[in-house]
Amino acid sequence: MIHKKKVIVVMPAYNAAKTLKKTYDEIPKDIVDEIILVDDASRDETAQLAKKLKIKTFVHPRNRGYGGNQKTCYAAALKRKADIVIMLHPDYQYTPKLVPAMAYMLASGEYDVVLGSRILGGQALKGGMPPYKYISNRFLTFTQNILMGAKLSEYHTGYRAFTRKVLESIPMEKNSDDFIFDNQMLSQIHYLGFRIAEVTCPAKYFAEASSINFVRSTKYGLGCLWTALQFRLSKMGFKFGLFNFDSKR
Repeated sequence: MIHKKKVIVVMPAYNAAKTLKKTYDEIPKDIVDEIILVDDASRDETAQLAKKLKIKTFVHPRNRGYGGNQKTCYAAALKRKADIVIMLHPDYQYTPKLVPAMAYMLASGEYDVVLGSRILGGQALKGGMPPYKYISNRFLTFTQNILMGAKLSEYHTGYRAFTRKVLESIPMEKNSDDFIFDNQMLSQIHYLGFRIAEVTCPAKYFAEASSINFVRSTKYGLGCLWTALQFRLSKMGFKFGLFNFDSKR
C-alpha cells in the first residue's frame, strides 16, 4: 500500500510456467498488496504453479485472447478494491523492479496512467526487439501521435499502470478480445483526457517471452491505424465505434 492506496499487480498469463516464478519473485511485496493471475486456458502448468505460489488465480475454461484476459484481470482487481492496478506480463519480458516507480507516480496524484516505454531509453534493439517490429513501432507511434494529437514515445508496450478511476471510466466492453485491446484501451484513455506518464523500461526478447508473428503483427498494425482514425473523426464530431460513449469522468 502506498499513501493508503491499495496496489494490485495483475498478470494476464498464457503458457507462462517457465517464467512465472522468476517474475513473481521480483515483484516488490512490500508495496504490492495483492497479485492476481488470469490463466487463459494455458496448455502448460501455469495455473497450478500460480496456485502453488499462493497467487490469487482465475482460469478461463477456454482461451479468450489477450484482451479478454485483461478484461478479467481488471474486473477482478476492481472487485478487490484496488486503487492502483499494474499490469505485468508473467513472461519476464518486462522487469518487475519498476513496479514501485510506476505505483508511486500514480499514488502522487500527478498522473492517471504510467507506461513502461521500451523506446525512451533507446535499448529496444539491444534488448532483442526484432528490427521489423522496431520499425513498425516507430511508424505506428508517429502516425498515431499525429492523428491523436499526442506525444507518446510508444503506444505498444505491455507494461502499464492505472488508477481505479481510469479503469472505471473507459468502456472496456467495447474493445476487442485480441491484441488490439491494448491500443484501443490506451486510445480511449487519451480521448478522455487522462494524464499519461512514461518511464524508461528495458525489455527482453527470448524464446519464452510472448510475441506475435508477422501476420498477426500486420493485423495489429492495421487495427492501430483504424483506431487512431476513429479517434480523430470522433474528436471532429463524428462519434462512432470505440469512442461513441458517455464519459464517466
